[in-house]
Amino acid sequence: MPTIQQVAKVAGVSVATVSRVINNSGRVVDKTREKVEKAIADLNYSPNMIGRNLRRKTTEVILVLLPNISNPFYAKTVSGITSVAKKNGFTVMVCSTNSDKNLELNFLNLLKYKLADGAILMSQEMTNDELSKFGQSYSIVQCSEYVEAQGVPYVTIDNSSAAYDAVSHLISLGHERIGLISSKGGYFSAAQRQEGYVKALQNAKIKFDMSLVKFGDYGYRSGMACAEQFLQMNTPPTAVFSISDPMAIGAMKKFQKSGLRVPDDIAMVGFDNVSFSQMCEPELTTISQPTYKMGCKAMDILLMKIENKCKVPEKTILNYNLIIRGSTVIN
Repeated sequence: MPTIQQVAKVAGVSVATVSRVINNSGRVVDKTREKVEKAIADLNYSPNMIGRNLRRKTTEVILVLLPNISNPFYAKTVSGITSVAKKNGFTVMVCSTNSDKNLELNFLNLLKYKLADGAILMSQEMTNDELSKFGQSYSIVQCSEYVEAQGVPYVTIDNSSAAYDAVSHLISLGHERIGLISSKGGYFSAAQRQEGYVKALQNAKIKFDMSLVKFGDYGYRSGMACAEQFLQMNTPPTAVFSISDPMAIGAMKKFQKSGLRVPDDIAMVGFDNVSFSQMCEPELTTISQPTYKMGCKAMDILLMKIENKCKVPEKTILNYNLIIRGSTVIN
């Protein structure tokens, strides 16, 4: 493997000059720059990025860890992160962990090896203690999904209150037998949304019935499967609240294929207000999260941690909106 010293020798310049060309720093005359660039190309030289970053103490790279790239919820959030990162001279590297803890740790090791300056986690498989240890040594912020980890701030919404409002909306329309499509995936938000569902029922003096709770994987097809389970019940629900829009839309499609009318025979409420929640018929009533703003805020906080400018807030709770559309109210 060629070294920077060999590049300097072939180009007939000093190592310092080669370094200035590579880092685009300092004054180098065009003729000399061309000689160095030709030597780099001829020798197929690649700079030692680890050594370079150790010297510079910065990489200007931010990691964004997602459980998968198929959920449309993440698109606007990453857009917000990227917008703030770009304005501050940082590049964003999006990493899909597939909810694999080992893969997640491999990505976070890039911080240890000085190949990234910080990370924004949009879900994590680590325990509270494991994440706390990373937070003590590296700049990390949680976005949307979170666990209570020391030294690792988070940006999110009040998922329990949002679910409470969604289910209360259905109750206000006269529904009492309300189904829930949740997930056993381990996300804290799923537990919070189920908590809000139960609280809304209790507040209306409606008995909680575990048989009305079905579990999917946040995907469209799993929503259809949950709807099929509801249809097989002796007394199906008259309304369903889903903790994600793709599952809600899948369920709504299955109900419609079975001959039920939405919202006349069964009402549907989703969560996240993804782009295609307005592309189905009828349009989906849903909880809208400020996804772009969430991403911007998470990146702002991460920059504060990287630069040690001031005290970083432990938690940031943003507002949400219940958007009422045709899946619950007949227009």
